[in-house]
Amino acid sequence: MKSQLLGVLVVAGSLAASFTASAAPAPTKLWQVGAASVDITPDYPVRLSGYGSRRTEHEGVEQRIFAKALALGSDAEGVAVLVTVDNVGVPGAMRAEVLKRLAVKTRLAPERFAVCSSHTHCAPMLLGVLPNLFSMDIPAEHLPNIERYTRELTDKIEQVVLAALAKREPCKLAWGAGHVGFAHNRRGTFAFRPEDHSLPVLRAIGADGKVRAVFTSYACHCTTIAFNRIHGDWAGGAQEYLEKAFPGAVALTAAGCGADQNPNPRGTYELAREYGDTLGAEAKRLAAGTLKPISGKLECRTKQISLPFDTLPTRDEWVKKSQDKAANTAYHAKKNLARLERGETLPTALPYLVQVWNFGADLAMVFLPGEVVVDYSLRLKRELDSERLWVNAYANDVPCYIPSRRVLDEGGYEGATAMMYYDRPTKFAPNVEELIISAVRELTPNQFQRAR
Repeated sequence: MKSQLLGVLVVAGSLAASFTASAAPAPTKLWQVGAASVDITPDYPVRLSGYGSRRTEHEGVEQRIFAKALALGSDAEGVAVLVTVDNVGVPGAMRAEVLKRLAVKTRLAPERFAVCSSHTHCAPMLLGVLPNLFSMDIPAEHLPNIERYTRELTDKIEQVVLAALAKREPCKLAWGAGHVGFAHNRRGTFAFRPEDHSLPVLRAIGADGKVRAVFTSYACHCTTIAFNRIHGDWAGGAQEYLEKAFPGAVALTAAGCGADQNPNPRGTYELAREYGDTLGAEAKRLAAGTLKPISGKLECRTKQISLPFDTLPTRDEWVKKSQDKAANTAYHAKKNLARLERGETLPTALPYLVQVWNFGADLAMVFLPGEVVVDYSLRLKRELDSERLWVNAYANDVPCYIPSRRVLDEGGYEGATAMMYYDRPTKFAPNVEELIISAVRELTPNQFQRAR
């Protein structure tokens, strides 16, 4: 089942073709909008994340990577800031640290701050993300540069937010909908393999008629390439394409509910560029056409919920797992046995922050942490108004995979075994999907709800 929703948001650049007699009327509201970009490419060797088979520090830079920020609104009405980062996952602890710093310098409220990861698998490892990825301890000689990059990225996210806030100017916002087809469901051993090819895009246009920023997201892994070099994958390519298409604009790219979606085919730099160009061209097409004005008041809400794990293994079961021939199973078990031996209690649930922004009745934007499978976006588009809904994943934290009930029941990598790499004690309990969907519905205003 493929979603028919198509979405696109673009923020101001040269759009002469957009303002023809056939174009929709320009939005009447003027927003205070600022966009900024900072290069986060390390100039020293550091181990990359995303693939457990790469166990040396990176071998060079194929494409530079960035953190970008989009500030929306004035201080008086309540500013909100969206950040995108070219990395496999920005941890919740990093977001919390940036918020702590910003609280001293800005009026930015926690519920009005969202950090989205592109999930490129060719960016540096961060402390707190995929700690068991390599099924072995990180070598002591590699740790200092991982720690250094984690500190520097925290600093640069703070810097790019402050820069975006400082650059705010009157802009018009609009959004629309598009379609890109290179994502394919990778759970090939199962009969039902849903996909979501929608491409949401946000546009901000300055008083001079030029695009200031473009924000897009797409439900697909950034796993086109697996080489040991730094690269933004298709998300990085899309940003390059859009910034060339709209000189002076900042292009931000995030990931949707693509935990079970891979680019197809994949494996080369050429394919990564092709997919980036494809996505960028579709976003550009939408930006130059008729988009829906955004004039409604921006309201932001969050809810902290708890996602229960299934029954934890007993000590005897951990011992048995620790003797498994599979390195990932044994390593994970030994780490948990060591915790038990130290008298620690293993967690029985995962803290999970659900976030929803709505621009009046014009658009509702959902931010879900973790590697969220496509079932969530498709279900939310059935239960909420799909023509006014945008669902982002990999947002505010990437603690593990977030399977649906269907994927949990099927099992496999996304449903169970991937939890080892994130150092979670076991798979989730069966009610996880209902808890998340209920929280999203609670945070989303009634005007977006469909009758049940």
